[in-house]
Amino acid sequence: MRLTDELTLWRSGTRVARHGATCAGSTENGTAVAWRLALPGRPELTLHDTCWDNGERDLVLHQPSVVPEMPALLANLHGRRRAGIEAAPAGRGRLRLMAWTVIPQTGSDRAGFKKSLTTAQLAEQCGLSLLRTLTGRPGVTLEPAFDQEGLPLVDLEHPQNVKSLQHALYFPVDDDETPVMAYVITRVMPTLRAVGWLPPSPSL
Repeated sequence: MRLTDELTLWRSGTRVARHGATCAGSTENGTAVAWRLALPGRPELTLHDTCWDNGERDLVLHQPSVVPEMPALLANLHGRRRAGIEAAPAGRGRLRLMAWTVIPQTGSDRAGFKKSLTTAQLAEQCGLSLLRTLTGRPGVTLEPAFDQEGLPLVDLEHPQNVKSLQHALYFPVDDDETPVMAYVITRVMPTLRAVGWLPPSPSL
């Protein structure tokens, strides 16, 4: 699938046995489905969607044994800033991925991240049209991650820039594409923009 004019994402069909730490810190065996991310004239990137034997699941930019030559900020994203996939609360029958975003920091070779943003800030970091593409998929919504009083509506037609909150993307359990797209949009693409591999996100 084409995320932008330059960036292409596809499932490679490869399944990889893994052993390592889960997001919760447990050491487990698991199986990863590999996805490829390609930009013309740039080294291809690999993402792993891993289902661990203890039931956890996460997404990460996979670190190969030899990382191709690339800017340090992008190289250091490999194996970091994982996104956990979990059952949505309150028995909604869907899964969710926290829509935290990587925030590349000036003068640092490691990208930070931010959990709480206004919806306008999230759209500025990730690209409003890309977020709308995600939520235009069947059964996919962007909502507050937690049920708290006083939180504004998450409206991508009129993104609010008043109150920060933690956002989450909710999607059907049989939808394997949406979480990978969301990981690329929230974690990988801000870094690609920061190193000049993608143009800046359009201003709101």
